[in-house]
Order: sequence, then structure tokens, then C-alpha cells
Amino acid sequence: MNKLLLDSQLCFPLYALSRQVTAQYRPLLEKLDLTYPQYLVLLLLWESDNRTVGEIGERLLLDSGTLTPLLKRMEQKGLLTRQRNPADERQVTIQLTESGRGMQAQAMDIPTQLQESLKLDNQQIVNLRDQLQTILQQLTKTV
Repeated sequence: MNKLLLDSQLCFPLYALSRQVTAQYRPLLEKLDLTYPQYLVLLLLWESDNRTVGEIGERLLLDSGTLTPLLKRMEQKGLLTRQRNPADERQVTIQLTESGRGMQAQAMDIPTQLQESLKLDNQQIVNLRDQLQTILQQLTKTV
């Protein structure tokens, strides 16, 4: 088997799948005036509010150069606030606003709608997510 065929690569289906899944989210998130990365930030803050930019970046695997403009746009939309830590000016804390917290109820059906669009049952979703998480954990340990 030729290892340099596109169909022999692991990277291509992962890349293409990521793009396709993000495209499936797009119309669901447009209703909330959110981008996919903004949705990820909100998911994280709904889990646990009052996080530093560093914590958010580490969890979402985003560098501060990508994350800072994203958070500024979300602050302009009134979804969160950014505050410098008076004890350490380099540290910025992110907190949801009432509007940001309220958006959680509006987003509640997004996972179900996505699952329906993918035509996968609950067990298939869990299995796929677990396999991808395992690969991601292995790759992030080596970086």
C-alpha cells in the first residue's frame, strides 16, 4: 500500500471532518450571532465562570494571539468582561455577563440538533468522542 496516497492518511479525514462538523454548527450558531470559537469559550465558561485567559487558552488549545481578539469581540457583544488582576497585571480574568449566562438557555438544543444532523445515536457519539479525546490527549502530551 502506498503510504503517500490521500486515502492512506489519517490527517485528511480528521481535517475534513473538523471542517464539516464546524459547517454543521454554523447555521445553529448564526441564530445566536456566535462563531464556533466563541461557542467553545461560552461552553467552557458555562462549566466554570471566572477563568483566566491562560486557563481558557490551555483548555481550548488556543494561543493568546488567537484568543485575545476573540475575547475582545465577545466583550463588545456584551457576553463577558475582561479584567486585569491587580496583583498580577499580566493575568486577565474572564467572567460572563448576565447576557452571556442567559445565552446558555438559548444554546441548550444545539448538541441535539447537531447529533440529528450527523444521524448518529447517543452511543455512536460517545464512542467517537472518546476515541477522538484519546487521540487528542496522546498528541497534546507530546507537544
